Amino acid sequence: MKKILLLSDTHGFLDQRIQNYAEKVDEIWHAGDIGKMNILNRLESIRPVRAVYGNIDNHEIRKQVPEILNFECEGVNVLIIHIAGYPGRYNSRAKRLIKLEKPKLFICGHSHILKIIQDKKNSHLHMNPGAAGISGFHKIRTLLRFSLHKGEIKNLEVIEMDARGKLTNSIN
Repeated sequence: MKKILLLSDTHGFLDQRIQNYAEKVDEIWHAGDIGKMNILNRLESIRPVRAVYGNIDNHEIRKQVPEILNFECEGVNVLIIHIAGYPGRYNSRAKRLIKLEKPKLFICGHSHILKIIQDKKNSHLHMNPGAAGISGFHKIRTLLRFSLHKGEIKNLEVIEMDARGKLTNSIN
């Protein structure tokens, strides 16, 4: 079993609360718009990181992480890309990747809007963790925490923080 912390759109911001959550998982996944190389370095100093770059990430970050990740973890085929849309409204690139890779778990970021949707048409779970940083229009910063075990996605939690970093709610 692997415990995962999923975040996106940090835009160069990582506070102690996020680091505390990161210390309690096996891997950290970042769905793009990391913002600064030191964010990636800090996360990597806590736990192994799987990340993709986003549209705001500079050449330094783009040299360290790919645009697209497709891998298997605990029997779950995972596909991560920063800009994709959501079920019923995927962009053409995401549609091609989904058709080609057939993920069980499809992850993206970019919108700053938390979405967890069972995509019945494509037979996968779509996750967008929202935005963990303080840049953007979102009022609540969000992260996702879940486990992967024997081909199943379990124990999904939404972690909500206000824009200033104060913990406001954790939904189990």
